[in-house]
Amino acid sequence: MHLEPITTFLRPAAAGTAFIAGQRTPRHLLLTAAAVLALAGCASVPAPTAQMALANAAVNSAVAAGGVEMAPTETALAREKLRRAQAAMATEDHASALRLSQQAQADAQLAEAKAQAEKARRSAQALQEADRVLREEMARQPK
Repeated sequence: MHLEPITTFLRPAAAGTAFIAGQRTPRHLLLTAAAVLALAGCASVPAPTAQMALANAAVNSAVAAGGVEMAPTETALAREKLRRAQAAMATEDHASALRLSQQAQADAQLAEAKAQAEKARRSAQALQEADRVLREEMARQPK
């Protein structure tokens, strides 16, 4: 079997001549590469059902942790991105649904962490206030 060197395929046809089978012009190669990349970009992305479930659970967890009150911006962002991910799933835009659900999950996790941090801050503040009151009471006691 005789194989032609790669340069045969890269050599353009002479000016003014027709395209010869087996020869590829640089333009032809560029168009072929663009078509292959376009088809690869359109390759079906599987429905991100597991990621959607994770994002939904993360948003619910953030809300349960007090995210609406203590991290309203992050919670709202997570809810909005989850809504947009659900809309993308409905139109079978799985790539967008995956990206948005990942972002929603991250925003929800941030909202939950901020809510927990705020609860901890409030608890520490309450303990400090109780400690102050106790010290004042002890100072008033006759010795």
